[in-house]
Formats: sequence, C-alpha cells, structure tokens
Amino acid sequence: MKIESIKDLTVYNLSYELSMKIFELTKTFPRDEMYSLTDQLRRSSRSVPMNIREGFAKRKYKRIYLRHLIDALGSAEESRGWLEIAKDCSYTNQEIQCALDSEYDHLCASLTKLIKSWENF
Repeated sequence: MKIESIKDLTVYNLSYELSMKIFELTKTFPRDEMYSLTDQLRRSSRSVPMNIREGFAKRKYKRIYLRHLIDALGSAEESRGWLEIAKDCSYTNQEIQCALDSEYDHLCASLTKLIKSWENF
C-alpha cells in the first residue's frame, strides 16, 4: 500500500483515536484537576499524533522524521504514566486502565516498528 497522506499511516490513526478516547475520559475527572492532571494527560496524548504528523511532513529528512517518531513514543509513554496516576487517584478503574494500557502497548509497538523500518530505509 502506498502512503500518500498522513491518514494512510495506521500508527497515526491509532494515536489520534486514542487521544480522542483520552479526551472523553478526562471529561469525567474532577474539576479541580482541570489545570493539572486533566491538562497534562490531554497534552501528552495529543502530542503523539501531532508529532507523527509533523514528522511525516518532514519525512524527506530522515533524522528529523525519526526524532518526531521518537518524541511521539515518549509522549505515548508519558500518557501511560498519567493514566496510571488517574487510576491511583480513583478517577478511572482497573478495567479502563487495562484497556487503555493495552491500546498504548499496541501503539508503542507500532511506533517502534515504524522507527526501526525508517532507520533501515
């Protein structure tokens, strides 16, 4: 399959969908977390697809694209950390935590695979 636009990248679509799930989840967080945990989690989850997108726009420059993919991977891991804190603060439950963590596992594996394949490209 030929990649002609960012929307052809499965990893981008996964990360975007996951950031929207995070957005919906954080709507249920307490109001006093609006400018801390909620904001941090939304920012880190949105950073993943935006780094992939920005890197894709600069894919002509291998090192720059790789840097953006690595930043996306870091933001995905940051989001996982914030989700763990949300669970420990009782803002989510174990079931939601496990489901989202599983999706982040898949996303991080996909990003890692893309990074490795791009390094060899």
